[in-house]
Amino acid sequence: MTTPSIFNNLVRGEDGAWSTVYGPFVLRCALQPVFRRLSPKVLDIHSFQGLVRAERNGEPFAPAHFFPLVEPNDLPEIESLLRTIHILNAGLLHRRRAMALVSFNPALYPDPTRLRVEFDRIRLASHSAGLEPGRVICDISGASGIELPRLTRHVERLKEAGFRVSLTDHGAGDTDIERVRTLRPDFVRLDGDWVRDYMHNSAGFALLRVVVRQLSEHGTETILERLEEIWQVDLCEELGVSLMQGYALARPEIAPTNFNAEYPEIILPLADRHPDLPAPAQAAIPATTQPAAKAGPQRTTPVFGKRRS
Repeated sequence: MTTPSIFNNLVRGEDGAWSTVYGPFVLRCALQPVFRRLSPKVLDIHSFQGLVRAERNGEPFAPAHFFPLVEPNDLPEIESLLRTIHILNAGLLHRRRAMALVSFNPALYPDPTRLRVEFDRIRLASHSAGLEPGRVICDISGASGIELPRLTRHVERLKEAGFRVSLTDHGAGDTDIERVRTLRPDFVRLDGDWVRDYMHNSAGFALLRVVVRQLSEHGTETILERLEEIWQVDLCEELGVSLMQGYALARPEIAPTNFNAEYPEIILPLADRHPDLPAPAQAAIPATTQPAAKAGPQRTTPVFGKRRS
C-alpha cells in the first residue's frame, strides 16, 4: 500500500457511511459517544470515539485479531485510513460542537515529512467532514513506549497543527503525572481497569480523586471510560469528572449511527461560545435540579438533552 493511494481506498455506501478495505478485509467505522455532564441530571455528547470493525467474508475480526494480520509496513497507512473514515463518519452527524476522537500512534511516523503529510490528511478529512481542526482529538496510544523528549515534540506539533491531544491508558504513577506535567494534553483517558477496581473501595476512590485534581491543576480534563453501571456514572460527579464513556451510557454503533435520534444535541443560546465549553447553568440545566445521589443500587437515569419535536 503506497501513501498516494490511501484516499482511493475509501468507500462510501448507499447509506452514506464511509468504510475502507485492506486485502480481503472490509473495515467499517463504529462510533461511541463520550458524554459531558452539564448538570447532575443532564448530559450531552462531547465527542465520538472512532473504533474499527473488521470483517472478512462476513466474519467479524476483533481488533486484537485483525491488527496482527496487517503487514508492519502497512500499519501507518491503515491507521491513517481508519482515522479518516472515523472523522468523516463523525461529520455525518452534523453536530455543532461534538468532536472526533481518533487514535494517533506517533511511533508510526518517525519521519517529520511523513508526519506533515499525515497532518494534511487529518485537516483534509476534518474539512470534508465540516469539523474545524480543533474538533479533532488525537488520542496518543503507545505513549509509555516513547521517550519523553520525542513524545513532547509530537504533542507540540499536533497542537501547532490545531488539533487537540489526549493520552490514553493513564495511570496513577509518578511517571504518568510527570508526563502530563510535561506534555500538557487537553484530555487524559484513565485506564478503565484500575478505575473500576478503585471505585469499589474508599482508599482507591480517594486516590482517583487526587489524580483527577492533579490533572485539572495542569489544565487537563479527565475522561473516565468503560463505565458499565449507572452508579459508576454518578460517582464521576463526586470525583469531579464531567467527561464519561461506557456501556452504561451508550454502546458503539456502526456508522451511520442513530445517535442524533437517541441523544439530541442541546442547543446553546450563545452561538459564539467555545465549542468545548459546557452550557451556562441557566441555559442547559432544567429549572428543577436535585443534588447528586450517593453511590448505591437505586439511580436516576441521566437525561440526554431535550428531544426535538
